[in-house]
Amino acid sequence: MNPTVLIAIPLLPLLAALVAGLGGRVIGRAGASWVTCVAVGVSCVLSLLVLKQVCLDGAPSFDVPVYGWLVSDGVSMQVGFLIDRLSALMIAVVTFVSLCVHVYTVGYMADDPGYTRFFSYISLFTFSMLMLVMADNFMQLFFGWEAVGLVSYLLIGFWYTRPSAIAANLKAFIVNRIGDFGFVLGIAAVVYYTGSLDYRTAFAAAPHIAAALLPLGGSTRVGALTLICVCLFVGAMGKSAQVPLHVWLPDSMEGPTPISALIHAATMVTAGIFMVARMSPLFEYSPAALSFVLVIGATTAFFMGLLGVVHNDIKRVIAYSTLSQLGYMTVALGVSAYGAAIFHLMTHAFFKALLFLAAGSVIIALHHEQDMRRMGGLAKYMPVTAVTCWIGALALVGTPFFSGFYSKDAIIEAVRASHRFGSGYAYWCVLCGVFVTALYTFRMLFLTFHGAERFRDAAHAAAPAAHDAAHAPGGDPHESPAVVTVPLIALAIPSVVIGALTAGSVLYGGYFGAAIRVLPGNDTLAGLAAEFGGPLRSALRGFLAPPFWLALAGALTAWVCFLKRPELADQAARRARWLYRLLLNKYYFDWFDEQVIAPLARLVGVGLWKGGDQALIDGVMVNGTAGEVNWLGGVVRRVQSGYLYSYAFWMVIGLAVLLGWFLVHAMRS
Repeated sequence: MNPTVLIAIPLLPLLAALVAGLGGRVIGRAGASWVTCVAVGVSCVLSLLVLKQVCLDGAPSFDVPVYGWLVSDGVSMQVGFLIDRLSALMIAVVTFVSLCVHVYTVGYMADDPGYTRFFSYISLFTFSMLMLVMADNFMQLFFGWEAVGLVSYLLIGFWYTRPSAIAANLKAFIVNRIGDFGFVLGIAAVVYYTGSLDYRTAFAAAPHIAAALLPLGGSTRVGALTLICVCLFVGAMGKSAQVPLHVWLPDSMEGPTPISALIHAATMVTAGIFMVARMSPLFEYSPAALSFVLVIGATTAFFMGLLGVVHNDIKRVIAYSTLSQLGYMTVALGVSAYGAAIFHLMTHAFFKALLFLAAGSVIIALHHEQDMRRMGGLAKYMPVTAVTCWIGALALVGTPFFSGFYSKDAIIEAVRASHRFGSGYAYWCVLCGVFVTALYTFRMLFLTFHGAERFRDAAHAAAPAAHDAAHAPGGDPHESPAVVTVPLIALAIPSVVIGALTAGSVLYGGYFGAAIRVLPGNDTLAGLAAEFGGPLRSALRGFLAPPFWLALAGALTAWVCFLKRPELADQAARRARWLYRLLLNKYYFDWFDEQVIAPLARLVGVGLWKGGDQALIDGVMVNGTAGEVNWLGGVVRRVQSGYLYSYAFWMVIGLAVLLGWFLVHAMRS
């Protein structure tokens, strides 16, 4: 495997980001889009070549440091690449989805004044994610981890003149810092026990760390490895938006639609899932940490999906879908089905990017209207967008023969086969989540593309933001240009076929090999592999399985309540007003953060500022020390009079004191 090719994969998007960002005024809008699209396109081709070498040609894993950064107290910090079957699959997915988003952005952001800046940001985002997934050590992993967080802050608040965008990017930044605090503690603990930041050293030491116990006070002790894994997963909870650190993800919709697709499909939110899969040699020796992962993921999968049923912003509905699907991936991690989690990550990347970009196409056609109650009947005006969105939706709900079916049903079956603590609760969450997923997904389809043409009633409404003033309402909606629809088609194809083509090898064929470690007693996918029987047989059997009938029930419920007899939905909302209000207020997580956590944080901050900074540091240590020195100087200054007789007097006094002290001790002896 050529190291130059591996270095080029992340560096090409970085160079393109620098050229577009720093030289945007020189190369112009067209130059910025061309240089970034070509760079990411070449990176995608190289990634596919690496995937071919790893998968088809049987090339060995590549784990070589590129250069050393520094050595501190014997701990080496370096940049290096680990290319195995896990990272090869990830870089192919990241670059392909990123390329589609780059091309789509040419049409979507055509009239935006920040055109070149946006291309610079998304190319930098791609570089950051590639550095994360290609890392062979914790230092580089943390660099990529923080880089995607920084660029997401810039992209969510891209329209910085909107107060809501600034609030959203600040919220994302703060919540992720909370998760990253746990992540840093986990990495620090790894270094403490192994003396190294290298993956191989940490993984080899896992059985020994698992035997270590840490005192928590009194006679209570906790396993060192359990504490490490929980801390690492807290970081994943922030990046992959798991309860309760999920609150930032729906608000990230304040960014332009292309970045919503990139964040939710192939970059930031999948970083946590990838990290736990990469750390499987550590997590496998901590059943308690895996149970924690399982319960958190199951709670997110079901309860976050319910929120998509009541919200009306088309992008937010898809965002809540992302939360739910990330919960499914986390559940798979919790039952040691790491391969199923990564497989669902891959299939989800295609159909979730497709759904977001299709939503963006609708938003363009309706002059940046995002409320589904002001849409309807768009299928005849936008046939390509409607068909591709239907494909993404069918994949999302797990329809047999679509990609999402193979990954989602594998997770449900793996949870059912698991005996880990919390697996019973998780099974019912992911099973009932199938009905919920179908309900909000088909609600979105019916309200957007079918039924009455409600967009005509809202045609007189003004554009919601100043930057949209150029899109004045007028005329019927029409299909988006090819630069928008071609990426939709490119993403629709894998949304249909990628699952069937790769399920046998990636999911059940031991594709990941040594890249993922599963202890024999935890291998839930091994039992499912014997029952697979090929993609055709699996899909046909899926028509008889409970998830299909639950999905069908959700689709029929959405058809009756939101298309055939929409008054039923209003009646249900009135009768279950408490539940509707609970869901509409997102379980009051935001209220709790704003009314309890924020004032408490401000109180602690003011206390530390007043009591710690001003009183202790400034008052005692800085100003206090200066005052004491000034006082002592004043005393000494009185002694230093400059008169010879004064000095002689004090010398005599000193001599008398010394003689007295000597005589006293002489008499005692």
